[in-house]
Amino acid sequence: MSVAEGAPLAQGGVTGEAVPPGWIARVLAHPVVRIAVPLLIVGLTLFVLHKMAAHVGWAEVKADIAAASWSSLALAVCTTALSFLALSFYDILAVNSVAPGRVPARVAGYAGATGVAISNLLGFSWVTGTAVRYRIYASLGLDLTLVAGVIATAWAGFWLGLGLVVGVLLALHPVGISGVLPIGRGAETAVGLALIAGIAGVFAWLARGGRRLAVWGHGFDLPGLGTLSGLTAASVIDLTLMAATLYVLMPADLTQNFAWFFVVYVAAIAIGILSHTPGGLGVFEAALIVGLGATGRSDVLAALILYRLVYTVLPFLVAVSGLALVWGVTQRHAVGRSATWTLRLVRPLVPMAAAGVAMLAGVLLLISGNLPGDGARLALLSDILPLSFIEASHLAGSVAGLLLVVIAAGLYRKLYRAWVIAMGLMVLGIIASLAKGLDWEEAVGMVLATSLLGAFRSAFYRVEGASVFRLSTAWIVSITALMVALFWVGLFAYSHVQYRDALWWQFALHSDASRFLRASFIVALVLLGIALHSVLTRQGPPRGPRPIPDVVRRLALESPYAEAQIALSGDKQFLVSDDGLAYLAYGDTGGSLITKGEPVGDPVAGARLIWALREKADRAGKRCAFYAVSPRYLATYLDLGLSILKIGEVARVPLAGFTLDGPLRKDFRYGAKRMAKEGYVFEIIPKADLGRYFPELRRVSDAWMAMKQGDEKAFALGAFSEAYLSNFDHAVLRHTTSGRIVAFANLFQSGGRNELSVDLMRHDPAGPKVAMDALFGEMMLWGAAQGFAWFSLGAAPFAGIENRQLASLWNRIGGFVYTHGEQFYHFEGLRAFKQKFDPVWTPNYLASPGGLAAPRILFEVNVLISGGIRGLIG
Repeated sequence: MSVAEGAPLAQGGVTGEAVPPGWIARVLAHPVVRIAVPLLIVGLTLFVLHKMAAHVGWAEVKADIAAASWSSLALAVCTTALSFLALSFYDILAVNSVAPGRVPARVAGYAGATGVAISNLLGFSWVTGTAVRYRIYASLGLDLTLVAGVIATAWAGFWLGLGLVVGVLLALHPVGISGVLPIGRGAETAVGLALIAGIAGVFAWLARGGRRLAVWGHGFDLPGLGTLSGLTAASVIDLTLMAATLYVLMPADLTQNFAWFFVVYVAAIAIGILSHTPGGLGVFEAALIVGLGATGRSDVLAALILYRLVYTVLPFLVAVSGLALVWGVTQRHAVGRSATWTLRLVRPLVPMAAAGVAMLAGVLLLISGNLPGDGARLALLSDILPLSFIEASHLAGSVAGLLLVVIAAGLYRKLYRAWVIAMGLMVLGIIASLAKGLDWEEAVGMVLATSLLGAFRSAFYRVEGASVFRLSTAWIVSITALMVALFWVGLFAYSHVQYRDALWWQFALHSDASRFLRASFIVALVLLGIALHSVLTRQGPPRGPRPIPDVVRRLALESPYAEAQIALSGDKQFLVSDDGLAYLAYGDTGGSLITKGEPVGDPVAGARLIWALREKADRAGKRCAFYAVSPRYLATYLDLGLSILKIGEVARVPLAGFTLDGPLRKDFRYGAKRMAKEGYVFEIIPKADLGRYFPELRRVSDAWMAMKQGDEKAFALGAFSEAYLSNFDHAVLRHTTSGRIVAFANLFQSGGRNELSVDLMRHDPAGPKVAMDALFGEMMLWGAAQGFAWFSLGAAPFAGIENRQLASLWNRIGGFVYTHGEQFYHFEGLRAFKQKFDPVWTPNYLASPGGLAAPRILFEVNVLISGGIRGLIG
């Protein structure tokens, strides 16, 4: 609370701290770097692919695909199925180790296999599908620590397996490995033996039992020898089968040495991850071709295309089809206990699955638009449709493909408008597939995608005011990289066509290259427009004065809690109950709706407002949190499924019989006597008479702000504004002779004289040093004389948080910050200052979504109060 603003040990009243990162972290986290690195990789990939495929034609690749043996395809499907079965054991074993009995084995296996199948298409999550796992396990009641433990254990198993395989290969140095690794044979053997020895050491250490990983005293038991052995075995099998899927599809002359092939395969995966393209499309292929030395080979390109279909697209279609079936059944029978439990399991996957369906359909349309059409079908189509309609259909199909890829971001956020637009684009894609070249196979695929997306209709209910075509920087970079990779597909398909200016204006039935160029140009312009729209219309927290409804003014002044009057600061939005009995003040950060305090007014109406704000945030696709709340509505927050995080304690001083006597209050007693001796008097300026004092108050405030070298705060603190301060009486210290004011504070006076408090409390640095102590003591004495029951000193951040081994993770972090954060903010000093008044301490909470959302909410609170890290440091 704002009393901290004037406290000697608490400068600025900010409730958090920031540690500036090192220069390396700042460079790596800089937006330009995060955008430039993946685009640079994609650009180099485009160049490499173009050089490698210079002497290969699309017709040759098609012929090689058609010539692929069914036995190789069947074997690739089998290795894919076994690979996904093996990776499901990551989660089965990890959950059994970290949270035994909490999640059935079949559910853990489903989370591992289905999550990876979906995330492989959206991103290059070849191993864990971390985001999917987190959503599933959190929905089943595992807290952040346990979910992190499951993921960390699964990751440990993967890396141990990878390290073991690579170590054995290096130690045995089979033929071919030296051609991949630029190190000598002796060094190769030494590194391999070191890896094996390190892994053996880990096994020996864990074999002794009782090992525990703890952060700030809170953690989870590490897996035992049996579990770790199982995880390592699953990793070895999974990695081997992943590589084997592509290995069996490759030409025979490149499959003479699996060890060599395996090393190249793993390196290609790593480079694909860095590119940020969905599935590492293009980058993985280029890295693998370079590593294998397979430049200019159509059969290798054909094998890579088949691999994409078998290992990425096929598992995705199986997973999404099963998910759609389960979703449809649970929607019809959601009353039963088992159906409700199943719904909790599949609900986190639906948005990602729908986004993957839209992206896959969009890529299908774009690739089709970049490849030559079938001559016979085009000739048949020309007898039915005019050339202009065929040209327009080709262009429409490509643009629809791009928009489907873009709209995947809205589907990921469960936006209803995104679903409606996606369904419309799907229908347009079906029509365009037939009208541009009678591509009935493509049309059938689009019908299947439309059916899958339609099955998830009930999952999309959010209504957001912002455009569904507004993308984050990460989405812009990812989609741009994908478009570059797909553009290369067209360049490759028409590499035999000599470029000339006339191609742009050539309109003929068999001018596929011209249609590709025009469509690519339009798609690039549309993507550029979407990117500019996203950047230029990006919204931050709303700023500036906002209207305050009369009912809010009335309820704030009538409330028995003085802090309710911070609602009059003019920087908040309000939800008011239909009967006008309660309101809720909140701020909108663009990603979250965060209240300042709890509902004011009737408790029953207030509880309804809490639900209303939660529903409003959910419809808008935003988070919802309740900042700086008391225990009064904790049951309602828990009913909403929110997590409760203690963020400090509020100090309230009983004023009945209050005096400045006693050793703890000697500073305030001395300050009052000293100010009186120097000719200063304590006065209350009624708000009706405040107008003529504003110039003097502004002078004091400006001098105080200059000393602080910071900006005015907001949201949880009031700023110096005549519109805001005119709502309150003011306590001042004024010289009896000159009339000069040296300190002031605006008074929050609750209804029924239950509580007195202050917000802005500022003094002239050139005045007496004891002015603030004197003003503080005089205000309390005045409040006691006026019959107020309590004086609220506001919150002490992170105070009273139990820093114990069995406390929650975030309480442990809060306790750590309180203990070790004195160099950034005087946490202990602020609490000690308030303790001089022997107050009654009550807990102060944050109610927010659990897991990783809590630190994000706290950062956004800082954005509302201080304007972000920059404002906090200032």
